[in-house]
Amino acid sequence: MLGLPAGGLPERAIVVGDPARASRAAQLLAGATEVASNREYLTFAGSWKGSQVVIASHGVGAPGALVAFEELLDAGVHEVVRVGTAGSMRGDLGAGAVVLAEAAVRDDGVTDQYLPASYPATCCPELVLALQTQLLARSLTPTRGIIWTRALLRPAFVPLPIETYRAAGVVAIEMELSSLLVLASARGARAAGVFVLDGPSADAAPYRPDAALVASVSGLVLEAALDAITM
Repeated sequence: MLGLPAGGLPERAIVVGDPARASRAAQLLAGATEVASNREYLTFAGSWKGSQVVIASHGVGAPGALVAFEELLDAGVHEVVRVGTAGSMRGDLGAGAVVLAEAAVRDDGVTDQYLPASYPATCCPELVLALQTQLLARSLTPTRGIIWTRALLRPAFVPLPIETYRAAGVVAIEMELSSLLVLASARGARAAGVFVLDGPSADAAPYRPDAALVASVSGLVLEAALDAITM
């Protein structure tokens, strides 16, 4: 689906949802080249401070993202950090706050067909600590906690356990992380996720994220993630 080579990619990768964001991120790399492009999947390889890395987009939603993650691992990637945006589940965390995932709720709509629901979706602890170190070095103090990976963007007719997860301390909501964590654990790879909150969850109104603020913080988070996987 991605059009990647059968092997030989760098072992470390940053993944993002938006192909345009992947293109912007690739501009940070030395000697960046486009490896493949198909549908929502855009992949680059290049050098960050002397280390070879991959930057790839995976689109929106866990089923399609899981395809990307599987093919990246097949092509030689062994360490993946998802850098993205998320909606806040806490009133004290607004747009521009940084959330560092420790684990994810597997409500992604796909991994229950990959492994039983009792199998955990947890981040690699060494990567979490490396990310935290690099974020703090940029004066970004992350909130660590559990992320809700949910298949549905906005609630419709079926009641969702929003208040239950909020009461249980879930920090933020997004749509792909748990699929990455389950796959990585099952295949012996390392994975983690770090997010810039762009406002309240999509369930709340009004939703008016500060695009300039989110973009500014996201740039710093991306650099922190690149340092975390290469140092």
